[in-house]
Amino acid sequence: MKRSGLNFGILCLILFIYPAAFAQNNLTRIDRVVIDAGHGGEDPGALGKHCREKDIVLAIAMKTGEYIEKNMPDVNVIYTRKSDVFIELYKRAQIANESHADLFISIHCNANPRTTPYGAETYVMGLHKSEDNLEVAKLENAAILLESDYTANYEGFDPNSDEAYIVFNMYQNIFLEQSLAMAVNVQDQFRERVGRNDRGVKQAGFLVLYRTTMPGVLVETGFLSNAEEEHYLMSEEGQVYLASAIYRAFRDYKNKMESSVSDLLSGAGKNRETTDLPKAPSEKTTGKPDKSLNPAPSDKQAAKTSDAQAASRDNVFFRVQFYSSSKKLPLNSKLFKGIQDVREYSHGGLYKYTAGNESTLEKASSLCKTIRSKGFNDAFVVAFQNEMRITLDQAKQAVRP
Repeated sequence: MKRSGLNFGILCLILFIYPAAFAQNNLTRIDRVVIDAGHGGEDPGALGKHCREKDIVLAIAMKTGEYIEKNMPDVNVIYTRKSDVFIELYKRAQIANESHADLFISIHCNANPRTTPYGAETYVMGLHKSEDNLEVAKLENAAILLESDYTANYEGFDPNSDEAYIVFNMYQNIFLEQSLAMAVNVQDQFRERVGRNDRGVKQAGFLVLYRTTMPGVLVETGFLSNAEEEHYLMSEEGQVYLASAIYRAFRDYKNKMESSVSDLLSGAGKNRETTDLPKAPSEKTTGKPDKSLNPAPSDKQAAKTSDAQAASRDNVFFRVQFYSSSKKLPLNSKLFKGIQDVREYSHGGLYKYTAGNESTLEKASSLCKTIRSKGFNDAFVVAFQNEMRITLDQAKQAVRP
């Protein structure tokens, strides 16, 4: 009887949310984003040996918002908190809904009873497909236990009950496609630009996402239970890299969504090519986070190898990615003036453009500096093997003597 009452309550909430979602969201323009720093106040979140989740995520959230405000002045950034205060989960969603936000980004840190797991993962609202996903959702949803009347605020939902999460079977996120697009962008940036271990895009029943009426993601930036990753998350440099990655993910999401809607309204998108959302490569958990902060580091060992030898090892080449677009551009576009050996590839639903075809990482790093000096400040090194995109770690392994 208790479970049927809970199901009915959530079903009523779904019926209330859906019309509101359709009414308030106009994705022709992405100009309002909510940045949500998880936990706060009496809710410390996950605990590391030397820090608390609430402090780390507030620093990353504020830096993310500052990047957006500085580089995208047309976007209104709304924060759920700017200081160490406790904000109920339903109020965080309420802030986003009442501000008519176009995207909700909730920033968190992970934790695990074991010290070996590490890396970043991004969640969208949905039914968990593994026990690990469920445990992450339980950990974040447990914040409601600090609220004075959580049983009333969440229709009797028990964040510690496995059975309670079954009700999310009834929920179909109408913004799933957009949420997935943003989540993939975040993981791409973490992996390619920051050098973090990519744990992939996942689904789970997070109350803060469940209550929002717009696309949303919950970003787990790393594990405070892993000593090396805790050190990285505590560092100013680490927080800057993570915040800038989330900013770039949002920038690419905004450009893609607005271009897609524009093409659709103009009829230009009828014959447009589409690309399935990429799956992140699987990586073994070694307990040692990737220490590469610069996505284009120098490699002295590779520099000692001749061009012919490097090129012959599994056909691996390094290029500099300097531009991406939702529309296909000619390789001799005026935008690329002064850039030599321009190539194109598709990834994440975007057309991406590279320069050079270097046999060593050192040469590609040098070329990257040259291209940045031409005004492409976001240029970075990528690797290809037999014309297929691979990670820099995979490339370095392939060219190692």
